[in-house]
Amino acid sequence: MKPTDLSTHLAGFLTHYLSAQRNLSPNTVRAYRDAFTLFLRFCRDRRGIPLDRLCLGNIDVPLVEAFLDHLEGDRHGSVHTRNHRLSVLHSFFRYVQSEVPEHLDRCQRILSIPLRRQPRKLVGYLSREQLAEILAQPDLRRLDGRRDAVMLSVLYDTGARVQELVDMTAGDVRLEPPAQVRVFGKGRKMRAVPLMEPTARLLRDHLREHGLDRAEKFDEPLFQNRQGGRLSRWGVRYILDKHVRGARDARPGFTQPVTPHTFRHTKGMHLLQAGVSLEIIRDFLGHEDVTTTQIYARANLEMKRNALEKIADDHSPLPAVPSWKKDGDLLEWLTAL
Repeated sequence: MKPTDLSTHLAGFLTHYLSAQRNLSPNTVRAYRDAFTLFLRFCRDRRGIPLDRLCLGNIDVPLVEAFLDHLEGDRHGSVHTRNHRLSVLHSFFRYVQSEVPEHLDRCQRILSIPLRRQPRKLVGYLSREQLAEILAQPDLRRLDGRRDAVMLSVLYDTGARVQELVDMTAGDVRLEPPAQVRVFGKGRKMRAVPLMEPTARLLRDHLREHGLDRAEKFDEPLFQNRQGGRLSRWGVRYILDKHVRGARDARPGFTQPVTPHTFRHTKGMHLLQAGVSLEIIRDFLGHEDVTTTQIYARANLEMKRNALEKIADDHSPLPAVPSWKKDGDLLEWLTAL
């Protein structure tokens, strides 16, 4: 059977456009693939369209909106999940409109479906005391404890995403002054991140202990599991959760959720509080645009506002503001104000 135009363009989108042209990471491509898997199953199971007959001409605004309603209603997805799936469809139809101009009108109608507004979350980050408590948990008498201590120190010091951390190899580390580590971010964009001296010392011992300081080992994973393979993202999460539980036992009031990304936010906030400009923080963390980095500035302002509210004097000698409800004439109230 001849492939449909949808299957042809979807294959080109996932295998060539995203990977080769946009150079997106394998994890991002998998996320796009999973979104389309859900969409195709919806078309087959809820709309009765056989996948071998599903064409671009079958996909229109009502179908996409029904799919989004299905995500929220039947699958109980969040607004964030709905917006992510819609963003994937938007990306595909932006690709299609340049590949198949005869579908330009259909593509632009789908592209006009808006993302749903969602509450802006405040940045979750650790205080210096909470961070120190977590970093003190690994047992340095054990081989895996020493690995955990180095890994968590590098995670904070570099502000790396968890995938960036697990992708690091021994050859990405440079310990000659100025010490730095090479990080490959989204779209395989490389950035060099400086290391503080304590972290550089830990890394030097780690490379020597695991035999990773030899040239023939430069392609080996920087952080390995017990089998000598590369740690997974879930492995990093498991290790972090273990040490966070230890920190909670030591500090009963420590209830804040902590993920590997919390370390990244913590680094960003600490840099901002140290007076580092947003532009430098953007480059340090590998943000595409400084507007992303502004979340730390907003969170810092919120923190300052909360602090001011706590120390505000309820008996401050401010003149009482007359109530307009007590003054029959609004103009008189404005004059009094």
